[in-house]
Amino acid sequence: MRIDKFLWCVRYYKTRTLATTACKKGHIKINGDVVKPSREVFPMDKIELRKNQINYQLTVNDIPASRVSAKLVDIYRVDTTPKEQFEAQELLKYSKEYYRKRGTGRPTKKDRRDIDGFTDENE
Repeated sequence: MRIDKFLWCVRYYKTRTLATTACKKGHIKINGDVVKPSREVFPMDKIELRKNQINYQLTVNDIPASRVSAKLVDIYRVDTTPKEQFEAQELLKYSKEYYRKRGTGRPTKKDRRDIDGFTDENE
């Protein structure tokens, strides 16, 4: 089975087109090699894919005949992604709250004082 079809079947991508695009961008590796969307997947292959700033690591157990339900995905793959990847995603979410909202314009004098007061306390 092709890698783009496999990733679609085990529900890592919503469409095959998204999986194909990820392969073309070099976000998917099999056994350490960047692959094209047409690369065949076999049982016991190690797949690394980058999605939403998380580096997922999978091991292929079996090849599904077609797209499977979310409950049956674990039959066909083993997810060996380290927990540190998900923790880094949480930290990134908290760091984004610090920045101003897009489109709110330049900081006012009050905003500037608050920012200066915040940075002075940390030093």
